[in-house]
Amino acid sequence: MTTFFEQNRRYLTILAYIIVLLLAVVWLAPVVSQPKTYRLAQSGLTGIMVGGVYALVALGIVVINKASGVFNFAHGWMMLVGGLVFYSFFTTEAISAPVAAVLAAFTVAMGLSTLASDDVLRSDALAPSIDQNPGAFLVYSLRQFVRKIFLVIFGIFIQAAYVLKTPLRIAGAIGVVIVLTLAMSLGGYELQWLHALVGSICGASLLGLTIERYTIRPLIGQPLFAAVLVTLALGEGVIRGLTQITWGSVELTLPIFADLSSLGLPQTIIFDSKGAFGEAFGGPIVIKIQLLMAFVLALVTFAGFLFFFQRTSIGLAMRATSENQQLAQSVGLRVRVILAVAWAIAALLAATAGVLQGGSTSLSLFMPLVALRAFPAVLLGGLESIGGALIGGLVIGFVEQMSTLLFPGQQTGTELAPYVVLMIVLVIRPEGLFGQKRIERI
Repeated sequence: MTTFFEQNRRYLTILAYIIVLLLAVVWLAPVVSQPKTYRLAQSGLTGIMVGGVYALVALGIVVINKASGVFNFAHGWMMLVGGLVFYSFFTTEAISAPVAAVLAAFTVAMGLSTLASDDVLRSDALAPSIDQNPGAFLVYSLRQFVRKIFLVIFGIFIQAAYVLKTPLRIAGAIGVVIVLTLAMSLGGYELQWLHALVGSICGASLLGLTIERYTIRPLIGQPLFAAVLVTLALGEGVIRGLTQITWGSVELTLPIFADLSSLGLPQTIIFDSKGAFGEAFGGPIVIKIQLLMAFVLALVTFAGFLFFFQRTSIGLAMRATSENQQLAQSVGLRVRVILAVAWAIAALLAATAGVLQGGSTSLSLFMPLVALRAFPAVLLGGLESIGGALIGGLVIGFVEQMSTLLFPGQQTGTELAPYVVLMIVLVIRPEGLFGQKRIERI
């Protein structure tokens, strides 16, 4: 039997594709045969637009997986934090300058400290023997404990100062902090977009760099499964708790698309399908402008990252590191710095997705579930494929809406259908649609 499958793998694969296609046709036949077939087009367009945000979420997960091999289960909570930081700056009339200065200073210091070696903070003091001198050992332990607490808070500034060294560079870093502070706090509601954009960029970058520094970097050399579990604990425990303490559990409305009418854009776009296709089509197609804008901005962000990844020197270094970290380090690339940059970029992508999702729907503790819906998109496209993240996100969004159309009033669309499609694809192609098949020789 095994020999039969091996010899006829190609034909069996084609047969499986045909069966899946027939099942899809049978699945959609009841809707297509109805006189109101406009609902099919309506659900398809809505699904593709929803899938644009899923693709952006999937992209952030793929970036981390390509760089470090870690499947980031905290990505959904990073989305929520990014959206809430944007909300805080966007809806606050007067931003406190000291708060903005602290955020800017920590962001700049954390970014600079990634360029320094961890040896800068290493202590060369030898621990006394507990058997020979218990008192000295106790004093040493207390000093080390206080030292570690001090380094957690101020260590990044020590490393940043070590990187800057010269007074001119220090003055330049202080100038950057001042500019960021003014951009986050200068003016009132008339500059709320500037406040929100700069504040969310600083907050998201600081979050990504902090996660990499204090949770992922200490686990280098440990089993990969440990890092995966750390991201799960970080998201469901630490970030979730801090989010509820800071912003509460109330659903918040992010009004970034509220003033589109002042730009001459309608709230909804109605396409008269009867005039184009006749009475058989059934009715008009309605597109919400908030959903359309979120889709367009998600694609623009995706394209911008793709340009950065393919055309810049940092993107080239990230690609080299994702292929082989040891080889990249052997040619002079600083792998730890590149991994920190990857986490910062992933946090920015998560914040962008959180803002777009919050603007088209709302900001709530249910937003991390969007990342769970994006997991099938990641696996469907391939864990290491950036283009696969886009295709996977669009496919999952389309399948969700079609399933909701066929089974109204149930949760089949969001909880069952994407995983059924994922299972079928992985059975046929275990590496995903665009994933790389790796063969390891021992």
